[in-house]
Amino acid sequence: MARGRGSADRAVAQNRRAWHDYTITDSFEAGLVLQGTEVKSLREGRASLKEAYAAPKDGEIYLINAHIPEYSSANRFNHEPRRRRKILVHKRQLNKLLGEVKQAGVTLVPLKIYFNDRGIAKLQLGVATGKRKYEKRQAEKEKDWKREKARLLREKG
Repeated sequence: MARGRGSADRAVAQNRRAWHDYTITDSFEAGLVLQGTEVKSLREGRASLKEAYAAPKDGEIYLINAHIPEYSSANRFNHEPRRRRKILVHKRQLNKLLGEVKQAGVTLVPLKIYFNDRGIAKLQLGVATGKRKYEKRQAEKEKDWKREKARLLREKG
């Protein structure tokens, strides 16, 4: 059991919208190259993945447009809130992801940022395909039906 530093189930930032807008086919844990003030800001629980995405560039994968606000107690050495951050993955996994991204319609979507049991900031990255409007409506109907069914079963006893 983790003490003090936080556990893997405590997310600093989540991208709940990703599950609505995309069909997540696979997800995995990756590391992030962060500056000291970014880590301190994350430990305060301040980050947003709302408009963030991951994209390959020069044979590496970067987290783009993720917002980690400046650390309030830092001086002139503070970080830029929306800078591009390198995602750390194994070479074999990197090659697999680069191949999948080259396919039509496959996107790398950041799902959440959290601290693992050792206190290291990690990123859960999803391999996803975009949903069309009718697919979103169908998923919403299924979710509503499951909720209604559960309510009916609770009432019947």
